Amino acid sequence: MFSKKTIRDIEVKGKRVLVRVDFNVPLKDNAVGDDTRIRSALPTIQYLLDHGAAVILCSHLGRPKGGPDPKYTLKPVAAHLAGLLGKPVAFAEDCIGAPAETAVSALKPGEVLVLENTRFHPEEEANDLEMARQLASLADLFVNDAFGTAHRAHASTEGVTHYLPGVAGFLLEREIQYLGQAVAEPNHPFVAILGGAKIKDKIGVIRNLLGKADTLLIGGGMANTFLKAQGYEMADSLVEDDALDTARELLELGGSRLMLPVDLVIADAFDANAERKVVPLGNVPAGWRVLDIGPETVKAYGKVLSGAGTVVWNGPMGVFEYARFAEGTFGIAKAVAESGAVSIIGGGESVQAVQQSGLADKITHISTGGGASLEMLEGLVLPGVAALQDR
Repeated sequence: MFSKKTIRDIEVKGKRVLVRVDFNVPLKDNAVGDDTRIRSALPTIQYLLDHGAAVILCSHLGRPKGGPDPKYTLKPVAAHLAGLLGKPVAFAEDCIGAPAETAVSALKPGEVLVLENTRFHPEEEANDLEMARQLASLADLFVNDAFGTAHRAHASTEGVTHYLPGVAGFLLEREIQYLGQAVAEPNHPFVAILGGAKIKDKIGVIRNLLGKADTLLIGGGMANTFLKAQGYEMADSLVEDDALDTARELLELGGSRLMLPVDLVIADAFDANAERKVVPLGNVPAGWRVLDIGPETVKAYGKVLSGAGTVVWNGPMGVFEYARFAEGTFGIAKAVAESGAVSIIGGGESVQAVQQSGLADKITHISTGGGASLEMLEGLVLPGVAALQDR
């Protein structure tokens, strides 16, 4: 299934290897808040070290505004990585120019260096070839292991491959294998679950999945727009009025394969402590809003999931950040975990929900990329993957 070369296909001994990782992690008080993404890169880093490479890591962090910003330095990430690897990790005060060149020249095989945030240079997001050339000049080989940014053609993801032979790391390979296979060769019945706030963000995904999935289960804010398109009164619920025609078109295209909620959890305010009621469709009173799918919907969706061969899930079923409105999302997480299907979860919020539900270890594959996993589900080619060498 995976047609690109990986680090297994190249000789890395004695080579300087530039690895694009996704270390875009939350920082709090100069410490890493959640290290899932750092841990996800460890198998690739460890393999390169074990095989005698000098490892140079580059990543972005946050959205600095066109220049260096101490709030987004990767220094705490380098310190955290040293703890995980149990060995020193060097840090360069810039990702290109003299600070990077000096740090790289001191690096020996078996050692690790983290470069400063690539987005401290606006040229990174512009995929500027001069920045890419300077990054590439630090190394002999390039490895992309940052699935979370593979859908972006940036200097550190696509640009460097114009100057260095590029291959995939283990995380990138695993992501593409699972998500690619889920869409191209799923075990049927193939059930897709889509949630989140807006239809507009997922029109391409819905269209593509309607051509492949046996059933599409809809929840979250986007379900409100579908329900209003069917003529139900949604009162103060989040609805995309400018997407109603699109919703009607998708409903027609999906027919009985597109399933919508049959009952709803409503609140009298958008608030963690709001009054909460379960109502059937068409019974949302003025001044109330839908914040979750109801228990009958969880049951109906669970029934579909119990017979699934492959499940792909992107987006929560409601405002799960509030405990009173998390039952729908957690109920679906439980149904997915118990289904016995090959289960793939992508998108930051759905991943967070599954981790909060305590069922993450029952999921086949949890994706590290939100936008990238959506684009794969849409059937698009990711520039950061396309740029790597073919097998």
